[in-house]
Amino acid sequence: MSRIGKLPVTIPAGVKVSVSGNVFSVEGPKGKLEQKFSPEIELTVDADKLVVTRKNDKLQTRAYHGLYRSLFNNMVKGVSQGFTKTLVINGVGYKAEVQDRILLLSLGYSNDISVYIPDGISVTVEQLKVQISGISKEKVGEFAAQVRRLRGPEPYKGKGIRYEDEVILRKVGKTGVK
Repeated sequence: MSRIGKLPVTIPAGVKVSVSGNVFSVEGPKGKLEQKFSPEIELTVDADKLVVTRKNDKLQTRAYHGLYRSLFNNMVKGVSQGFTKTLVINGVGYKAEVQDRILLLSLGYSNDISVYIPDGISVTVEQLKVQISGISKEKVGEFAAQVRRLRGPEPYKGKGIRYEDEVILRKVGKTGVK
């Protein structure tokens, strides 16, 4: 049995969970999310718990068991608390700002980079910290990775965009041999 899959998902107060056919939907104070799931998985909704079980012991079904439990848990957390990723911009002259639904970045290239902010995601900029938040863990993580990819951190001076909790292993530069 899957260690993750057999754990029940606790449903906090103020969150409505419904299952219709093969569609799982969650509605909470921050918004609403829906997820289709495999017919090999069964969901049992009690008053404050969601239990995920599987119909058979095939390899793919066992993989789905833990996957869908994690997805449903993230959905419940998202509509009740939300998810946040913080990016740190490090470099001389590097800056970021938000205008309407566009994130403008000056990252040392000849032109500024503008990135459209998708629906369901909010971005705030404080000095050199970009905070990305939303109810979908997948969308928040994907957008943060997309922004980080524009100028990844380099190991010599540490310039670039990195996650707040990320540690960059620094390399020693050239030594002047005479």
